[in-house]
Amino acid sequence: MSVPGPSSPDGALTRPPYCLEAGEPTPGTQNQVVLLDTLEQEISKFKECHSMLDINALFAEAKHYHAKLVNIRKEMLMLHEKTSKLKKRALKLQQKRQKEELEREQQREKEFEREKQLTARPAKRM
Repeated sequence: MSVPGPSSPDGALTRPPYCLEAGEPTPGTQNQVVLLDTLEQEISKFKECHSMLDINALFAEAKHYHAKLVNIRKEMLMLHEKTSKLKKRALKLQQKRQKEELEREQQREKEFEREKQLTARPAKRM
């Protein structure tokens, strides 16, 4: 194999090979540039796929939390209905107790009046 261009007695090139003289890249360098470009494109595709996976994970997480929120909302509505029913029932019970207490008080007053009428009274002199 011979090295292009004249060489000095110590084996070093005195001038660059013909393809470097004109400022053109060597065929090997051109292949490396193409390979680097292809590699960069593949890396960007890989990063894009990774970001898509991250986005998909975020959407899955958002869907999960949305379902949780829907369940909490249903639970809150159910609890609201129960508390409303309990408040109505408590009000009815309170009104019933007050009515019973009023009736007992009226019954005591009637008994007191009856006893008062039954007590002996001194007769009036004429």
